[in-house]
Amino acid sequence: MDQRTRERLPVLPALVAAAENRLQEARTRLEAVRQAPRGGVFTVLGETFTKAAKSTRLDASGSACAYDTSGRRHHFALAEHRAFWGWAAIEFLRHTGVRIEEMLECSHHSITQYTLPSTGELIPLLQIAPSKTDEERLLVVSPELADVLSAIVSRVREASGAIPLIPFYDSLEKIWHPPTPLLFQWSSGGQRRAVSSKTIRKAINEILHAAGLTNAAGQPLNYQPHDFRRIFTTEAIMNGMPPHIAQLILGHRNINTTMGYKAVYPEEAINGHRAFIARRRALRPSEEYRTPTDAEWEEFLGHFEQRKVALGDCGRAYGTSCQHEHSCVRCPVLRVDPAQRLRLEEIRSNLRERVAEAEREGWLGEAEGLRVSLAATENKLSQLDDRRRRATTINLGIPTFREIAGRIS
Repeated sequence: MDQRTRERLPVLPALVAAAENRLQEARTRLEAVRQAPRGGVFTVLGETFTKAAKSTRLDASGSACAYDTSGRRHHFALAEHRAFWGWAAIEFLRHTGVRIEEMLECSHHSITQYTLPSTGELIPLLQIAPSKTDEERLLVVSPELADVLSAIVSRVREASGAIPLIPFYDSLEKIWHPPTPLLFQWSSGGQRRAVSSKTIRKAINEILHAAGLTNAAGQPLNYQPHDFRRIFTTEAIMNGMPPHIAQLILGHRNINTTMGYKAVYPEEAINGHRAFIARRRALRPSEEYRTPTDAEWEEFLGHFEQRKVALGDCGRAYGTSCQHEHSCVRCPVLRVDPAQRLRLEEIRSNLRERVAEAEREGWLGEAEGLRVSLAATENKLSQLDDRRRRATTINLGIPTFREIAGRIS
């Protein structure tokens, strides 16, 4: 999902411009066909059309239907309708970050205002009805969103100035709501109806097709209404909005859900990591970051050369001395080379003989030290056996897919 957001966020301005251009062209065609006489030929935006002589079921007035030069019928009123609601949906979703069902349920009653007690300034607000949660929330209406809301209200308002009340069906709760002055409504077949989510998705797809946007692989880029919600979250947090405030605006119960909507960019992660390193480096003494001398560099390289021992490699850190006085079999950081197993077995045999000699001669102190070395040698041999056992593949006798498929067939 992060990759999906990273692909769509940079081309969002192109999609917005395509939506505005498509709406303007649809209005130009609609105005041209309405001014043309019935059965007359007219040219608009470089295309020639013949206006229908009779009215149709989809165009009751017969003033917005025409045929192109190939005889294909065009309903310019419906095209302008989809262009407008596609533009309105894109603008509404990208400026609010709401879900598509929440957008379609917004009514004229959702537009309210708040007076600041300190200055008396009026702040326009948009009340979002709950969709997935049971809590309503308020969004501040930006100037761009205010223009969109104004265009929607002007479109759906009747001559009397009132917005028609229409019932609508809630597909999530499976109930019919009482008549409400919905913002997303239109007139179809002489009846007022709520704009469906299917119409919104179709309108957005038409705008995408006209824009010709593609992804990194050259395939057509598609947008889902929920993509605008993720884009809104990413832009808000990247521009300084605290995540817990974004959580309230989006209506999430868990802040982890909000952070999951925010896409992480590789550049952002790199810059954040570099800033962390710079802050940590500032706490360290400055002399630790000077350029080493040639002698110091040779000493550093020589440390790794001196870690080579007869039984394998010593893993002690640079600048530390051998704590076991070069008694390597006792050292826990010694990694024994499997090729030196015979040498390690010879050491074990020698230690056993020396332990027996020390006990026979009564050298109790010597015998105790030799027993410690013998135990460490046994441990090293056990480690070699464990490494070899893990590296060996054991056949458990489980039948393969080819054998099972052969039996079935």
